[in-house]
Amino acid sequence: MKTCTFFGICGGCKYDFADGDYRTKKLAELNNLPLTGSAIWTDIGTRRRADFAFADGNFGLYQNKSKNIVPVRNCPLMRSEINDILPKLAKLPWNGAGSCLITVCNNGIDIAITSAVPYFSSEFKNAAEKLPNVIRATWNERTVMQTAVPSITFEGKSVEYPSGAFLQPTEESEKSLRDLVINHATGAKHTADLFCGLGNFTFALNADGFDIVGTGVKRDLFTHPLTVGMLAQYDCIVMDPPRAGAMSQCKELVKSTVPKIIYVSCNPTTWQRDANILTRGGYKLQTLIPVDQFVGSAHWELFSVFTK
Repeated sequence: MKTCTFFGICGGCKYDFADGDYRTKKLAELNNLPLTGSAIWTDIGTRRRADFAFADGNFGLYQNKSKNIVPVRNCPLMRSEINDILPKLAKLPWNGAGSCLITVCNNGIDIAITSAVPYFSSEFKNAAEKLPNVIRATWNERTVMQTAVPSITFEGKSVEYPSGAFLQPTEESEKSLRDLVINHATGAKHTADLFCGLGNFTFALNADGFDIVGTGVKRDLFTHPLTVGMLAQYDCIVMDPPRAGAMSQCKELVKSTVPKIIYVSCNPTTWQRDANILTRGGYKLQTLIPVDQFVGSAHWELFSVFTK
């Protein structure tokens, strides 16, 4: 029995997570990959961030293969904090069309709105200020309202959460990935965390972080990857790039003497492209474990380890 009345209508899920064959069907997405371990599965009701849509005064999630908006007011995948706020967000005086990213932080909810309409109305601002448990709302990065600085914690380290910043969708899968990285980085003396984001791995590994926006050195690794000379000081590289992958960095890594690369990917297609670069360059794939971080969707997170 389906636990979501919107399954097949809403475009958020390709697979019915309540189906007895859910895991078999979703794993089939990875039939062409050389998996080395069992998949890690994420519980429903744990998602702490989600991108909703609005247009013509309507609010919800896009219909499957359509720009029509389905008026979702409760989603089994979401944490209760998000489901509690959805009916109230739907009543806001929305203007134009765009997206609304909802993130549950340590100290409340952050809302980041992106729209072709450059400005929000005073009516919208007044209504947003009355939203319960919302500590910040932005419209095209302009502050609509704010009562506190949103924060996120990684391994006991609290960091400021920038509006719209990347964050693993569930704390459960975030911890699973962090535990895998820590376990496989054991013994490394000097680690670099590339595309480090807010520091999910950085603090736990006492690593040097590199990213455009993140906890460490501000560096665009797409246009300025770490060079062979810079890589020489590290005996372990951790990478968790966006969906575009890390092709430029991989081309530098194969010229280096770094003995271990831990690559976390949210896109099996670009992961496979980059894995081919690494293996042709002398690295050997030792570990490849899938994580069902995006429950119901066709998307997978991959954890992999390469050695040379």
